[in-house]
Amino acid sequence: MNSIEIRPIQKKDNPDVAKMIREVLIEQNAPQEGTAYADKSLDEMFETYDKKRSEYFVLLENNQIKGSVGISTLEGGEDDVCELQKMYFKPEVRGRGLGAQMMQTCLDFAKENDFKFCYIETLPWMKAAQKLYQRSGFEYIDYRLGSTGHHACTVWMLKKL
Repeated sequence: MNSIEIRPIQKKDNPDVAKMIREVLIEQNAPQEGTAYADKSLDEMFETYDKKRSEYFVLLENNQIKGSVGISTLEGGEDDVCELQKMYFKPEVRGRGLGAQMMQTCLDFAKENDFKFCYIETLPWMKAAQKLYQRSGFEYIDYRLGSTGHHACTVWMLKKL
């Protein structure tokens, strides 16, 4: 039987999380510039999210990292807006409801930390992810919020918490 665990990232997870995210981005034909692939923080996720009103969660199956997602204040945005960040899953765990579980974990954290809105940006061809966001209450908006540096991500969504 498979053992599933969702927990906050630990420093020891940094290399596995960075490798998994880059593999998923390559698999999804994402550009390496203007996406999370080029983020300096990708190799230091524990340190990046080790701050107030911020958390990064990993999904483990049989003690192996199979997915991850973070929540933090939107860079360059209003204080009451958070961003769902770097949500990626290996192919073998997709379609099992684990993404929705992980997202809900982040949204609960956001509410507990007094955020009023949650923003996300993604690539236009990531349709499965967009459907998941919509099912979770995100709506499309026609403008970018904040200053994430992800200029290749041209689909923007917002959820009132």
